[in-house]
Amino acid sequence: MAELPPGRRGVPSAVLFLVRIVYAFNWYNIGAVLPLIAVAFSASPAQLGIVLGAFLVGVGVFQVPAGLAAVRWGSRRVSLAGVAVFGAAGVASAFAPSWEVLAMLRFAGGVGAAFFFSPALSLIASYFPDGERGPVIGFYNGGFSVGGAIGLVAGAGIGLAIGWPAALGLGGAALLATTALAYVVLPRQPPEGSARASAAVYVAGRAVLTSRSIWGLSLALTGFWTAIYLVAQDFVEYAHDVHPGWGTGVAALLTAVVVIAAFPGGPIGGWFAERGRDRRVLIGMVGALVSALVLLVPFASVWTIGPLFLALGFLDGVVFTILYLIPTYLPETQGEGLALGVGVVNSIQVLLGSGFVILFGVLVETIGWTDAWLYAGLLSFALLPALLLVAPNRGASRPTVP
Repeated sequence: MAELPPGRRGVPSAVLFLVRIVYAFNWYNIGAVLPLIAVAFSASPAQLGIVLGAFLVGVGVFQVPAGLAAVRWGSRRVSLAGVAVFGAAGVASAFAPSWEVLAMLRFAGGVGAAFFFSPALSLIASYFPDGERGPVIGFYNGGFSVGGAIGLVAGAGIGLAIGWPAALGLGGAALLATTALAYVVLPRQPPEGSARASAAVYVAGRAVLTSRSIWGLSLALTGFWTAIYLVAQDFVEYAHDVHPGWGTGVAALLTAVVVIAAFPGGPIGGWFAERGRDRRVLIGMVGALVSALVLLVPFASVWTIGPLFLALGFLDGVVFTILYLIPTYLPETQGEGLALGVGVVNSIQVLLGSGFVILFGVLVETIGWTDAWLYAGLLSFALLPALLLVAPNRGASRPTVP
């Protein structure tokens, strides 16, 4: 992939940011209407966990194939195909007759999401030179926060006003519209027009798939990823069961605080990560602090949960930006290999995380919400030491191959 001249970076970056916003809307809108879906299908917490987990399985299983596809056919082609599939699945979800069918459609949406995210991140990173990527990746990743907040608040509003099918269907339609815009605007880059040979794909793929740094980074942040996902997707249901007086709207707004606060955290975290500090230490310290905050969730009142979520969201933005910035400086994940590297990170986290999410739902049914939240926070703490497997990653310099 070729770096774009400074004057040509703005429009395609803005369009990718817009797609990222609508993409995130379609991640989070279902969390805002889970209580409505539960009533419509008489679904238990464990069954709702399967609906959420099915999406994660689709995202996780197809991250590596998406990365390999980007190496062979280019990040632009693959990301556009993926986001189109995600949008179509969102529209179809509005017509699901049961929670089982909804789970299958969410799985299909997860497959599309997998083929969009890593190639799209690779694409926007390729537009900028070394030393300038951190704030850009943070800002781009912040689109997920903006879209997630809109998905939670607008999803809840649409769901309460005209039903949960509209919340899911309108999100899918909006995603298809932004896909068409991206197809027109995003510049074509090599290898558009010709595919890389299978042998070249194998060589590039093997280097990434056997990278100790990639595996260490993936495992270390899997617990963190799970905890943040649970806060975003399950807090509305938790508040509905444990604090019914708060109301669905208030619970959705509280969850949106996490997502909104992550937006400034991304660029600020990216700026600090480009200033010469070892990114492993930075992400480990912030990840530990996030884990501690998650442990406090079941003990928070309506007055303390807001500040807690504000801090949690800001630090969430910092961690995810550094998480996706580190592979851009690993030698084995340069060029189109970046999509595969980020895909491996996401795949490991989402596949393991989907199991942890389902287990969370089981724990809620068997031992209650409080112990389930403690499980989420402790899990996040327990996996952070795997950062020791990651090669030194400091400033804008490139580390040696582990």
